[in-house]
Amino acid sequence: MSKSLIVPNWSVPSTVRAVSTTRLGGVSGSPWQALNLGSHVGDELRAVTKNRELLTEIAQLPSEPFWLNQIHSQRVVEAAVASTEMIDADASFTRAAGKVCIVMTADCLPVLFTNRQGTQVAAAHAGWRGLCDGILENTVDTFDCSPEEIITWVGPAIGPDAFEVGAEVREAFIQTHHAAEQCFITHGNKYLANLPKLAELRLQHAGVNAIYHSHRCTFSEPEQFFSYRRDGQTGRMASLIWITE
Repeated sequence: MSKSLIVPNWSVPSTVRAVSTTRLGGVSGSPWQALNLGSHVGDELRAVTKNRELLTEIAQLPSEPFWLNQIHSQRVVEAAVASTEMIDADASFTRAAGKVCIVMTADCLPVLFTNRQGTQVAAAHAGWRGLCDGILENTVDTFDCSPEEIITWVGPAIGPDAFEVGAEVREAFIQTHHAAEQCFITHGNKYLANLPKLAELRLQHAGVNAIYHSHRCTFSEPEQFFSYRRDGQTGRMASLIWITE
């Protein structure tokens, strides 16, 4: 597998394929160097187009990914034919072979889903707002099986030692789910938030028990990952999942 890609460390049916990109292996110049897949971050469109072509090649994608216009919402849509008219949503799912669900991140959580039968997959983008508002639970609700039959992978995101937030973020999570209090550590007059742990709690509360983590921090690994919190203007990684034909 290419150094540009991370393969989730989970046990899923052989018909399910999933990868998450790093910043390595593309053609974009600084500050988007190198495999920037975001067309909305100031990078040259020709570079982004080339990088997306490279992604299709190195990941051996069966079709053009179903790109979303991510808006930090809790909206989940069914992946359809890829189009230049991107839909406002932060997660997609499919039960059809050959359709690629994809989300882009640069600190937010990418969360990939499949059922144990490999007959449905999904990808969700979970920033703190979307996570707090229920994007993961809404994605779970699209599956026509019990949550115990769902397997998830939480990909690279800003880690618990780097994600500083205000009291309002902590309160928003605690009001929704009191157990979230354990995911915040006092840091001066602010807090350090454990975003992957918050996602795990939300998934467990929704009935999902098979939760795998990448344990990779986008903020602290600048050679490997883009990080909006670290760099401001930067590129985007992608996490993708699909069912093979």
